[in-house]
Amino acid sequence: MIMITISILLLSFSIIFLFNLLKRKNPNKTSRLPPGPKGLPLIGNLHEFDPVHPHVYLRELAKKYGPLMTMKFGFRTAVVISSARVAKLAFKNNDLALAGRPTLIGLQKYSYNGHDITFSNYNETWRELRKLSVIHLFSVKQVVSFYPIRRDEVSRMIKDMIKKSYSSEVINLSHASFFLVNRIICRAGFGKNYDELGEKKFDEVFKESQELAGAFYFGDYFPLLGWIDTITGIRSKLDKNFRVLDEFYQGLIRDHLDPNRPESMKGDILDLMLKLKQEQAAPVPIEWENVKGILMNVFVAGTDTSASTIVWAMTNLIKKPQAMKKAQEEVRNVVGSKGTVDEDDIQNLPYLKAIIKETLRLFPPVPLSVPRETLEEFTLDGYQIPAKTMVYVNTHAVGLDPEIWENPTEFMPDRFMNSTIDYKGHDFGLLPFGTGRRGCPGMNLGIATVELALANLLYSFNWELPHGMKEEDLDMEVSPGLATSKKNDLCLLAKCYISI
Repeated sequence: MIMITISILLLSFSIIFLFNLLKRKNPNKTSRLPPGPKGLPLIGNLHEFDPVHPHVYLRELAKKYGPLMTMKFGFRTAVVISSARVAKLAFKNNDLALAGRPTLIGLQKYSYNGHDITFSNYNETWRELRKLSVIHLFSVKQVVSFYPIRRDEVSRMIKDMIKKSYSSEVINLSHASFFLVNRIICRAGFGKNYDELGEKKFDEVFKESQELAGAFYFGDYFPLLGWIDTITGIRSKLDKNFRVLDEFYQGLIRDHLDPNRPESMKGDILDLMLKLKQEQAAPVPIEWENVKGILMNVFVAGTDTSASTIVWAMTNLIKKPQAMKKAQEEVRNVVGSKGTVDEDDIQNLPYLKAIIKETLRLFPPVPLSVPRETLEEFTLDGYQIPAKTMVYVNTHAVGLDPEIWENPTEFMPDRFMNSTIDYKGHDFGLLPFGTGRRGCPGMNLGIATVELALANLLYSFNWELPHGMKEEDLDMEVSPGLATSKKNDLCLLAKCYISI
């Protein structure tokens, strides 16, 4: 059996090798790609790619090959953008050409073959779904309407922390932030309490889906070797995990279609989607796959990203006591003895907003962007980028670009005071939510949660490291995965400033 497998592998690689030779005899005569590391025959640079921290590895490579760099991943060509200057050149002039998405096995599976917003290719259906999401699902008005949910859940988190502070119990801010964001998303997204889902089981399914979505599949880079994914069992794991999530989404839809559904399900994001589907006002019909694909976007894109931003902000503040003190004085002066921070107060907290911008600069939620795929050939910084090229923006590297940022590796929120630079995609040195057509439509929803949670954490408590720990002992390691999550939990002691 082993010999048969080896023989099939050798035959497959021989076919690929011959195919590669034929391709090289007819190269694209107009293509002049940017420089990059020389890869091996057949596999290109796949053997060099760091699957744990690819954004760090690619930033180091860019120091040698430049901010516009080419890499080969099997049969796929990829271009990596690592500076604000090149990002501006790319998206100011060629946003439409860069609006496509590559077909990748994991992402296609979870997006119902590209029926969502995030991973769908650029087409008429995507344009309509994007328009509906901006106007209806994630509009400023809709985000404001979810404020009571954010207020209730943040208050619940703070009250739980007050109890722990009275007994000098260490608070795991990583866990608290994760559960806070999930509870908000579950209520705003589909009208359910997170506790109803069976937290432990659902967390395991969700974690596995993140791993499988970004996993390596032979079929993505070697079309003739896709069968290996079946032999290794990864396709079976993918299918099994997807079925669990699909049943979950289907159950949510059933509950919302029940005429006796609870009041909590009226006006949530799924309820809005079902109304839009029923009305069919859009030129392109909304299918059930679109509904479930967008549900996936809401849950997957909104959990780790927002929670990790809260955790990284608190991590940096605990390491910079002067910044922590300045932030607490600001929020306490504005709020006074009211007992809690509400969203009307946020607009009067410029330093808090500066802290969030600085956190997003140093720890963007997705450090290496979801890849785009070029829809046509175009020129970028003097190089020809062919159609069907994968394009990554290293938002981690862009946020550390020394041509834009002074002392780029330092946490300095003051750099944003009296500055017009924002994270909404117009300033190319700060792209945590992307830019252009493919910018994140749920940005306002995520930021509203981060602002309210962080403001109340700073207002309600004075924070300290557990006994025996020093600021320099606090690690800054990032866990593997699509999001910039802190590898080791942030655990702190809290002393109440005011009882709520």
